[in-house]
Amino acid sequence: MSNGSDSPFGGPQRPREPQRPSSPSGKKVSPLTLTIFAVVILVAVFVFLSNFYADILWFNQLGFSQVYWTERIAKLVIFLIALVLMAVPMWFSMRSAYKHRPVYAPNSNQTDSMSRYQSQLEPIRRFLMVGIPLVVGIFAAVAVAGQWQTVLLFFNQTPFGNNDPQFNMDLSFFIFSLPFIALIIGFLVSVVLLSGVAGLLTHYLYGGIRVEERGGITVGKAARVHTAIVVAVFLLLQAVNFWIGQYETLTDQSGRVAGALYKDVHAVIPAQMILAIIAILIAITFAIAAFTGRWRIPLIGTAMLVVTMIVVSGVYPFLVQQYQVVPSQRELERDYIDRNIEMTRLAYGLDDVEVTDYDAKISTEKNALAEETATTANIRLLDPNLVSTAFAQLQQFRGYYTFPKNLNVDRYEIDGKVEDTVIAAREVNVDQSDTWVNQHINYTHGYGLVAAYGNRVAAGGRPDFMLGGIPTSGDLITDKEYEPRIYFGENSPEYSVVGGPDEGWTDQELDRPGTGGENQDTRYTFTGNGGPNVGNMFNRLVYALKFASTDLLLSQQVNSDSQILYDRDPRDRVSKVAPYLTLDSSAYPAIVDGRVQWIVDAYTTSNDFPYAQQKQLDSAVTDSLTNAQDLSMTGRVNYIRNSVKATVDAYDGSVKLYAWDTEDPILKSWQKVFPSSYKPLSDMSADLIEHVRYPEDMFKVQREVLTTYHVDNPDAFYEANDAWAVPDDPTSSTAGVKQPPYFMSLKMPTQDEASFSLTSTFIPAAASNGQQRNVLFGFLSASADAGSEAGVKSEDYGKLRLLELPRDTAVPGPGQAQQNFDTNTRVTQELNLLRQGASQVKNGNLLSLPVGGGILYVQPVYVQSSGQTSYPTLRKVLVSFGDQVGFADTLAEALDEVFGGNSGAVTGETEGVSPDDTSDGEKTPTQSNEEKLSTALSDANAAIKKGQEALANNDFAAYGEAQKQLQSALDRAMEADAAINGTTVDGEVKLDENGATESPQPSATSEGTQG
Repeated sequence: MSNGSDSPFGGPQRPREPQRPSSPSGKKVSPLTLTIFAVVILVAVFVFLSNFYADILWFNQLGFSQVYWTERIAKLVIFLIALVLMAVPMWFSMRSAYKHRPVYAPNSNQTDSMSRYQSQLEPIRRFLMVGIPLVVGIFAAVAVAGQWQTVLLFFNQTPFGNNDPQFNMDLSFFIFSLPFIALIIGFLVSVVLLSGVAGLLTHYLYGGIRVEERGGITVGKAARVHTAIVVAVFLLLQAVNFWIGQYETLTDQSGRVAGALYKDVHAVIPAQMILAIIAILIAITFAIAAFTGRWRIPLIGTAMLVVTMIVVSGVYPFLVQQYQVVPSQRELERDYIDRNIEMTRLAYGLDDVEVTDYDAKISTEKNALAEETATTANIRLLDPNLVSTAFAQLQQFRGYYTFPKNLNVDRYEIDGKVEDTVIAAREVNVDQSDTWVNQHINYTHGYGLVAAYGNRVAAGGRPDFMLGGIPTSGDLITDKEYEPRIYFGENSPEYSVVGGPDEGWTDQELDRPGTGGENQDTRYTFTGNGGPNVGNMFNRLVYALKFASTDLLLSQQVNSDSQILYDRDPRDRVSKVAPYLTLDSSAYPAIVDGRVQWIVDAYTTSNDFPYAQQKQLDSAVTDSLTNAQDLSMTGRVNYIRNSVKATVDAYDGSVKLYAWDTEDPILKSWQKVFPSSYKPLSDMSADLIEHVRYPEDMFKVQREVLTTYHVDNPDAFYEANDAWAVPDDPTSSTAGVKQPPYFMSLKMPTQDEASFSLTSTFIPAAASNGQQRNVLFGFLSASADAGSEAGVKSEDYGKLRLLELPRDTAVPGPGQAQQNFDTNTRVTQELNLLRQGASQVKNGNLLSLPVGGGILYVQPVYVQSSGQTSYPTLRKVLVSFGDQVGFADTLAEALDEVFGGNSGAVTGETEGVSPDDTSDGEKTPTQSNEEKLSTALSDANAAIKKGQEALANNDFAAYGEAQKQLQSALDRAMEADAAINGTTVDGEVKLDENGATESPQPSATSEGTQG
């Protein structure tokens, strides 16, 4: 056999030169390929970095650069610390295992196979020992960096000043410290486990741990020491976990109520303390065994720990609960239920609710509302959720404007009187299929707010506008400079390029429709500071990449002074500058100091408040008007405060955050983190204070909590025999959706004067058999009026008042009141007449008011004819008190029907009509053609009834009189219908002086604003 030194032919063989690695194709990589690869990498890096640069420009422009850098620096520091804490121990564990590998391992099948693996891994061993810890560390660090808010709150925490009822510790420990400790311990446990696994695998790979051929496992001394140290550290961390577990029982939600109950206090908490002590002792024995090699005691201790965990943490608490608590649960858990009630009410701001027994009656009498002028004069007849199309038809003017589906309710002072107002922004509506220039250069902004009186309508049932038209005019801006343009709103384009030089620049933006008979719309150039500059090529390139638009890069209509406006939704802007806050689901516009400002409510929340019951936010705030896609209130919380009021200027997009709840410790902590972000309450102007409202989402969460926590007696709470529910919206076509709360000005029975309030009602919760009584048990109001003095919040703002109705009186709830309307014979017949001619009857919001010693329900009824240009107009008003139902053309008449012919009420609806003199000297409102038609049809229906009754009584004289009345009513109906449709009674088309077909045009409002 040849030894390999000679050739087969007997001569010496020259040694072969080692082969150099080559490409798979046998060719070298070309310089062009390398260049292309490098360019692709550079482009990817530039695109990645351009997003950061764009964010820097955006935050700098808004003046919130501190938020941007603080968040990112915090994330970077946390990331680096977590990376080191994960990667270094893992690397050290692997290196230590490799360093202490056995030099000579006994021959075995495992040894042979491991040798092959070792030889294959040896060339890249150093790379793997660095790369694996680095990759694992990066993933772990990214996860921990996402918890930057928890870390910053821990290091900037503010005491609550209240202690928990079990451990007597300040609540800040549970809100700030405990989540941070749990985060650190959880991360360190991961470090120990992953490092231990990496070390053991290295020991196995290099023979420190061997599986013998005859069975069994041989562990070398180095592997045993390594394992002992890992287990000891792991047990010490578990001891800390056991110890903090006793505090975590106070936020546990698995019991009958939240918090530590009898079983937890007497079994679980002591068990956690015992396990912590045992874990520490066993960790010490493992540390000793690592050096002595005596493993008996640690192994016995580990078995004891497992048995103790099973007995102390599982069996014993179960026995206590099953055989001690369950037979006497109400008595044993009374104190803990009382803790839960107290802490839950405190967590949701319900600790100061004014509860009043309201002995509501259901019988009516004359003049019952004579003392309720403050409420009845402000009853809102204009439904903000139905009249959007009316606003659009009367105030849109051009197809490039739009109004939101649901309008807002606010209040404004006019001639010394505060008026409830339905208000909306006339925003720009850009067709997404239009050209790039139209989408981003021409149509850039909306124009003005439109507002109408809430307690009355104009002729024809249309909204009575107090502000409107283009240019905007009305009572709300008579004495102030007013900037109507809306560049930042809820329907603004994704981005717009605006601005230009002061001289020599042609206005590019379409501003508003022309006036004075002009055919051309006026144009405008943005003059504010609303977005980053895109005048230089580099910035244009950055934003062209951000929005994937070559047009932005190449357009000749972008100049040296151009700005780019984006992230224009008010909630989006507030969310970016305050990502740690939870925002209300809606923003609303107001005229503040001559400018349109969007007001956004923001909340500080927590899920770690001791003994407080958690609530699912999206479930609590969902009602018949909410869109699930628009909800920003999600997740579970058990603490909430409306700590911040934010404003976004509709013209330049500037954001201001005001520290509203100056006592909230969470907000105080964030103010330490971002000291320049917040303005004090004293900086709020009187105009702004006047338009601050109580937040809807907060109110919805509070009313959801009050369905059970209106009960403050622990025994009654345990029995749950007085649980409530928020009623379903009886006007919604979707079953099972909650009735929304309503803003209105009213005077509660315990108040001296009316105030702008947010209201809701309660009915009994469904019984165990699923049946539910729709009778009223509670009425809740929150004072939503923040005052009118600059920098001063009204003491009454946010005051919650709860009226509890007697359980033995069947006061109709909203659903029953709606049923009384729908089943009333006269109401049904008249509504059927209104539905003639393909018209659609729409029930407005059903308002509940505690007046006249009972509960009054008011519902406006709208009629909308067929056709694309139609809109709902107020035609009737439904009223009920007890089981009495009123149905008339006006609120005053409907109230009189219910209260014996004279309610004594003073309503606001008569202020918006023009009176005519009658023969007896009294004043009657002038009717529109639509109202004349409605009245004529009602009279016809009444005449038909009279005729039928006369025939039944064989009274032919009365029958003849009824027929005359019927014919007269039909003639008036035909005349009114002809006037509406622009024809004569004979069907001929009527022409105006210009030869055009006459049709009902939007008439001027009382302020002279063209509708």
